[in-house]
Amino acid sequence: MRRTPALIVGGGPAGAAAAIVLARARAPHLLVERTRETGDALCGGFLSWQTLRTLAELGIAADTLSPARLSRVRIVAGHRQIEAALPAPAVSVSRHRLDTVMLAHAVATGAAVERGVAVRSIDAREARTADGAPIAADTLFLASGKHDIRGTARPEDARGRDPTLGLRVRLAPSPALTRLVNDAVELHLFRGGYAGIALQEDGSANVCMAVHRSRMQAAGGPAALLRALGDALPHLGERLASWDGSAPDAIANVPYGWRARSTAAGVFRLGDQAAVIPSLAGEGMGIAIASGCSAAAAHLHGGSAERWQPAFARSVAPPMLAAGTLRRLAESRAAPALLPLLRPSLIRISADATRIVRVIA
Repeated sequence: MRRTPALIVGGGPAGAAAAIVLARARAPHLLVERTRETGDALCGGFLSWQTLRTLAELGIAADTLSPARLSRVRIVAGHRQIEAALPAPAVSVSRHRLDTVMLAHAVATGAAVERGVAVRSIDAREARTADGAPIAADTLFLASGKHDIRGTARPEDARGRDPTLGLRVRLAPSPALTRLVNDAVELHLFRGGYAGIALQEDGSANVCMAVHRSRMQAAGGPAALLRALGDALPHLGERLASWDGSAPDAIANVPYGWRARSTAAGVFRLGDQAAVIPSLAGEGMGIAIASGCSAAAAHLHGGSAERWQPAFARSVAPPMLAAGTLRRLAESRAAPALLPLLRPSLIRISADATRIVRVIA
C-alpha cells in the first residue's frame, strides 16, 4: 500500500490550487488526476475580478489565460435586453486552458502530480484506484469536481424533484460572433432555464445552459431544445446561427444550492464537492480555487477538515443565497416583464453579491 501525508484527488482548478499552496510550503503531498490529457470540462469558464486576484496570488497572471477582458454583463429575456458595466474586468477562458495552466504551474512550483490515476472509491482516507491499488493518506483533499466518487457521493436529495441539467455547445470563432458578444458576458433567460455566453481566449464561445429536466423532456431532447430556443429567442438564435448542430455535451442532476456542511475526519471537500452555486453567478471556478487555497492553508496551519468544512460552508452561504434568488427570478415566466425594471446599479450590486470575497484559512 502506498502512503502519503496529503492526497489530492483531482487535478482541476480546486486540486491544482491546493497543490500550489502545499508545494510552496514544501509540504509533502501527492495529486492524482484520472485523465492523462487535459480535456475541456463542461463549464462556462468565467473568472471574476475576485478570482483573478486569487490566481495572481498563486502566481498565475490573467494574461496567461486570455489577453481579452470582459467589461460588461448583458441580460437578455425575450426581445428585451439590458447591459451594465461589471464591477471590475473579468476573464472568460476554456477549461482546457485554465486546467493546463494551473496544473503546469503546480508542477513548476514543485507539486507531486501523477496523471492517469483514476480513484474509484474512498473509504475514510484510503483511496482505491482503478487497478485496485490503495493509496492511504493522513489528509485527503477531495477535488473531483462534478464527478462523485463511491464512498463520498453527495446526497441524492440535493438534486431536487426536477433536477437541473448542464448543456454545452461550442461556437467557432467568427467575425459575426465577435461582433454580437464582444466584451460582454451574456445571460439569456427563458422559462425553466438560462444560457450563458462569453468569448474565450481564442475567440470561440461556449453556450452553457442550465435547464430543468422537465423543460428538456418537453422539447424532445437537448438538441431539439436548443433549436426551439433559437427559433423563439431572436438574440440567442443569432448566436446559435453558427452552431453546427452537433449533440450538446451534457451533465445530469447538477445539485445547485448544495453545500457540504460537514465532512469525514481528515477529508477536505473542495470545489463542487464543497458547494454548487447556480451557474448564472459565474462563480463556480471562484469557489473551486478559493476552496483549494483555503483548505490547503488550513491544513498547513494544523486546522482540521471537520472544523474547516462548516466554516467554508458558512462563508459561501451569502453569495449562494443571492445566486439562488436570482436564479429563481431568471427562470420564472415574469423575467421578461421584470427586465425593464433593472437598473445598471442593481446589476452591479448583484454581481458583487454573488462573489466569494472571504476565504477561511
